[in-house]
Amino acid sequence: MNFKNIHIGILIAQRVTESKVKTLRICNFLKCSEEEILKMYQSKSLDAEIILKWSKLLEYDFFRLYTQHLILYSPQLATNKAVQTAKSTLPTFRKNIYTKEVIDFILELIETGQKTKAQVIQEYSIPKTTLYKWIYKYKN
Repeated sequence: MNFKNIHIGILIAQRVTESKVKTLRICNFLKCSEEEILKMYQSKSLDAEIILKWSKLLEYDFFRLYTQHLILYSPQLATNKAVQTAKSTLPTFRKNIYTKEVIDFILELIETGQKTKAQVIQEYSIPKTTLYKWIYKYKN
């Protein structure tokens, strides 16, 4: 899975194929035409409300893909210190929502030699102990 460049339309189309949901049901649920659905499949990005409806219909959390992108590719924590000191009225979420896919992605980078353990720790802000636990737990 390529978390860096997310093409939500292709991923939705893939999930529709996997779950074998009929086009008529999709049209009724989303209240749109078949042409509009085909346009959504070709869209690189969609409105959050549409993604929410797709998530409900297909019983898949498409927002998790964007969360994983944020975990892997967000700026370093140190550069955001000034922003974090100001109080926000928005709810705060923990950044460490490491799914199996993210863990597999990180471990694959190390196994293939694309990145060293030190590079992974630095670039993705993963604690050293967490990375070594993953290596121990998930090694083949």
